[in-house]
Amino acid sequence: MFKIIASALLVLFVSSQVSAHEGPDPISHWNFNTRNIEGKTLKATLGPDATITGNVKMVQDPLGESLLLSGIGSVCTIASDIHADAKYLPKQAMTVAAWVSIDAAQEWGGIIGTIQDNGNVESGWVLGYNNQTFTFGLASKGADDGDGHITYLAAKTKYELGKMYYVVGVYDGQEMQVFVNGKLEGSSDIQSGDILYPQQAPYVIAAYRDSNEFHSHQGRLREISVYDLAAKTAWVEEEFQHNSKVAALPAVVEETPLDFLVTPYLQFVTQESITVMWRSSRKAEGSVYYGETAECPSEVFGDGENLIHEIKLDGLKPETQYFYRIESKTASGEKLTSEVATFQTAVKQDTPYAFAVISDTQGNPTVSKQLAEMAWAQRPSFLLHPGDLVSTGTNDSHWTQHFFPGMQPLIRHVAFFPVLGNHEQNAKNYFDYVSLPTPEYYYQFKFGNTDFFMIDTNRNVQPGSEQYIWLDKKLSESTATWKVVCHHHPPYSSDENDYGNLWKTNKSSRGDTRARVLTTLYEKYNVDVVWNGHIHSYERTWPVKENKAVERNAPFYMITGGGGGGLETPGPFRPYFQNNVRRGHHYVMVYVNGKTLELKSFTLEGRLFDYLKVEK
Repeated sequence: MFKIIASALLVLFVSSQVSAHEGPDPISHWNFNTRNIEGKTLKATLGPDATITGNVKMVQDPLGESLLLSGIGSVCTIASDIHADAKYLPKQAMTVAAWVSIDAAQEWGGIIGTIQDNGNVESGWVLGYNNQTFTFGLASKGADDGDGHITYLAAKTKYELGKMYYVVGVYDGQEMQVFVNGKLEGSSDIQSGDILYPQQAPYVIAAYRDSNEFHSHQGRLREISVYDLAAKTAWVEEEFQHNSKVAALPAVVEETPLDFLVTPYLQFVTQESITVMWRSSRKAEGSVYYGETAECPSEVFGDGENLIHEIKLDGLKPETQYFYRIESKTASGEKLTSEVATFQTAVKQDTPYAFAVISDTQGNPTVSKQLAEMAWAQRPSFLLHPGDLVSTGTNDSHWTQHFFPGMQPLIRHVAFFPVLGNHEQNAKNYFDYVSLPTPEYYYQFKFGNTDFFMIDTNRNVQPGSEQYIWLDKKLSESTATWKVVCHHHPPYSSDENDYGNLWKTNKSSRGDTRARVLTTLYEKYNVDVVWNGHIHSYERTWPVKENKAVERNAPFYMITGGGGGGLETPGPFRPYFQNNVRRGHHYVMVYVNGKTLELKSFTLEGRLFDYLKVEK
């Protein structure tokens, strides 16, 4: 029955579109010009208006106007949830057409769409692009590969940055097609039946956006139309010819508006100093204004023009509240300033303090932001992060669009001290975005009466290795009341399958054996706590000595991998070292007062689920 309906729709669409002027009206149509933009509202010619967010501006070319989007959180939101405007969404067949230019290539670019693409949950449609070509993605209810899978159909033309293109995606209920400048460049019959929409999703222009991804478009938009009918090739060709002069315009990569790609955050706080960092969209000179009042009377300049700014403030007072704001300025005089924020320098040795622990924030800024907000509400002195800050360290957008936006409520006020996880991939991005003592992948810092030793367990930590020798020496020299070690991989873990599938066999190493060689040093030098991530759950051990649980006078180990990554489950067997284990996103607060240490662990909803008090 559906095939007959779809065929009838196709005949209607083709016969009624002998010329572009005689064709049916789209269900939604937007022209991006000054007449249709009022403040932050994009007025639709047909269909719903959209709300503009982020840095945008109108640009002129010899044939008209376009809206330039910065690619830094910029988006035009038609609906925060598609079901609010479901009448404007095609159901059985569709055509989506756009005049667009791309100023910056990206793996997941979006022109217009409404999707959820999270693991095995895939639905909706999107007209977009990848690093080289335009794409049209769609999921249907009758796909050959099963419901809930998006087919991404790629065009053949490799787009030129700054060049205007006419891109069209077509779906008739049986076949998907993608056109570039009037030419058919790809087709697929994997999808069939009605379009499969998400249960909840935003409907947006100029972004690839779902519940855990947000990739803003950088470039121009001239016109977008959405039809609830499937176009024939002849109509697409004629529509392109009607405005082919636009495609013939020379490529123009517009200058990105000066904006924050990463808003200000803090690094390596001591009693006398702290480092302020941020990233601007264009190279600019940077400076930090700071002081003990919100007027921020003192100024420190950066070193020339940079994208990533790193400015150290020296000569500060211990355990003192300061105010700061930043300024970036281009050679042409364009300025970028931040709001005033606060920080506190490290406390003296005999002053109580507290810190937060959040790990494995990877790829889930919604969860990590909620945890960061709750942690900041308890006013920690700093954040300890046991690794896997992002899903893919080499992907810069995972830093700019996942980690930093998620953690911003906390790290604009307190410094974070991280270690490398396996997902960082030892990427240059990690070393660009942190400011730590050389060589940065292992280091030591002191806060109050506690020494912290930060290790990279992705590298060699065997006896005789560089890190092992360093750690042996530094632990032996430490006279601190408390000694804390942090590295990504856990020496002890009851996880169900990372160290042997405990649902298929009872064989498991129950922890990372490479990292376990370090436990002899922890026991020898009276380390108190070892914080780890890697496993996306919570676990606290009993004190462990010589691979046996003891009552006291031995380190205990904590996995705090519930910062955002996909959750994992403990195995069915309770090992000797396990004290408390829990599946769920969480954060930990640690309170230190002289020879007393308290630990409180909280769920994503803010409920206390674990408590420990240690006294020396």
